Amino acid sequence: MIRIGILGDIGSGKSYVAKNFGYPVFNADSEVSKIYKKNKKIFNKLKKKLPRYISKFPIDKNEVSVAILSNKNNLKKIINIVHLEVRKQMKLFLNKNKNKKFVVLDIPLLLENKLNKKGDILIFIDSKKSDILKKLTKRKNFNKKLFNKFQKIQFSPQYKIRKSNFIIKNDFTKKTININIKDVKKKIN
Repeated sequence: MIRIGILGDIGSGKSYVAKNFGYPVFNADSEVSKIYKKNKKIFNKLKKKLPRYISKFPIDKNEVSVAILSNKNNLKKIINIVHLEVRKQMKLFLNKNKNKKFVVLDIPLLLENKLNKKGDILIFIDSKKSDILKKLTKRKNFNKKLFNKFQKIQFSPQYKIRKSNFIIKNDFTKKTININIKDVKKKIN
């Protein structure tokens, strides 16, 4: 099984590109959403670590946001608890798809959390900052301060580009993405 890791800035279109490869996708963001909605054990751990912020189940993303914005150490606490569960889910996904030729890993902190392996194909999604901000500000729960906090824990785009095998320019049009994906697939098959 060949693992394709999708890298890029927040809002660069990583998930859209990942979905359009046509291979099984592990999407860490949607796993976190499932954990917040369904995992009582994680809720209890978060409530124990952050009793002033986390109070109701399913976990309220607004409570998580308030916790992150009120104390810089809270983000680390949340990541330490939630990411262990995300790793477990990723292992289950990889096991389930072990006979597939390719799988796609759509994990925002893939490199930062050392989830990549030596033989992985890394693809950087390159989007203009202005296009990203335009798209992000249209999201109904976009929070600039939260966005900045998450950007601080990520490696720089320049570093990710250096680590990547391919770069896909994303101008947020279906046609461009599909052409770029087809090109990458030709080279890796």
